[in-house]
Amino acid sequence: MSATPPFLLTSTERVYMGNRIEEALVAELDHLGAKRVFVLIGSTLRHRTDVGERVTNALGERMAAMYDGIRPHGPRSDILAAADAARQADADLIVAVGGGSVTDAGKLIPIILKHNLRQHDDMDAYHVYVDENGEVHHPVFDAPDIRTICCPTTLSGGEFNPLSGATNEKVGQKFGTEHRMAAPVSVILDPSITVYTPEWLWFSTGIRAVDHALEALGSFASNAYADGVADSALRLLSRAMPAVKADPTDLGARLDCQIGAWQSMVPILGGVPMGASHAIGHILGGTCDVPHGYCSCVMAPSVLAFNEPVNGERQQRIIACMGGDEPASVQVDRFIRSLGMPRSLTAVNVSVDQLDHIAAYTMNDFWARTNPRPIREAADVRQILELALTDD
Repeated sequence: MSATPPFLLTSTERVYMGNRIEEALVAELDHLGAKRVFVLIGSTLRHRTDVGERVTNALGERMAAMYDGIRPHGPRSDILAAADAARQADADLIVAVGGGSVTDAGKLIPIILKHNLRQHDDMDAYHVYVDENGEVHHPVFDAPDIRTICCPTTLSGGEFNPLSGATNEKVGQKFGTEHRMAAPVSVILDPSITVYTPEWLWFSTGIRAVDHALEALGSFASNAYADGVADSALRLLSRAMPAVKADPTDLGARLDCQIGAWQSMVPILGGVPMGASHAIGHILGGTCDVPHGYCSCVMAPSVLAFNEPVNGERQQRIIACMGGDEPASVQVDRFIRSLGMPRSLTAVNVSVDQLDHIAAYTMNDFWARTNPRPIREAADVRQILELALTDD
């Protein structure tokens, strides 16, 4: 028997499953004693649905301000502007309602407030980075003073993660900032607020959650506990996502998707590293403006195929979860297509002349170093990218 690293726990204390956002927020505010709540919300949710009004009515006098304006991939300038609004509101709690970029911003704002970050370059000292020797560095800094509640409307799962991404606009690259206390104090999974999420966004982020499970089940650094949860996530998502495709009003299936996305994050939270699909995905998003979920849609099958010569035995569990007997890369490819999602870099407007740039940037991502099949140089990444270039 070989020992594995300790399973790490986050600082999230409560998860509401199926409660309406109004009742869950009131319960949380009463529990936390918050009096000046800063609500960060997606622009479409605020202006084209009743979600903003529902939140406003629930918080009443305890809402200090509501803010929208976080663009996809979370540009630093947007997050700093939101943090300045929270500072002016003298917020004692952040509530993030929306997709992955809103969630990440909601987790970063307390760090920005704690350390009085005001300029673009102030954030440089707070993100995880890889040095020229391939060593990953996690900056150590004081915990934020205020907490965040996340109410997600997509399935990328960032609401369960103490790691948040923000794009450095000066270099066009997304970087992660991590602190255990940046994880939300609570998460509200209300499927009723997800019915407004565009179909392409719901299913593409759902594939992102699938990809969490795929890379956990393919990792040699996983363990029996993480494998079991990832197995459950993959089975739940592969059943619930087609159910939502068939009936978008099925709130039970939507909640199952949300719970599957939560389960898919558990291995990552416990320290199981992701691999090349996530590493390349970070670059496709921050550098090429590919929507977060689409990154996994176009990369996951190719990474499975690239890794199969070394982790084929581990991939047998993926095959079993997907319910067939063909290679994992083939089954995952078919599943993604069945949901109407893009399956190539070309389909998401990434051209062949960008591949070398993407490959070079991927080598700066910490998860490029933890792929089951070793990635030692940019040429290895380029090989994966070429597998994903066209829809053949």
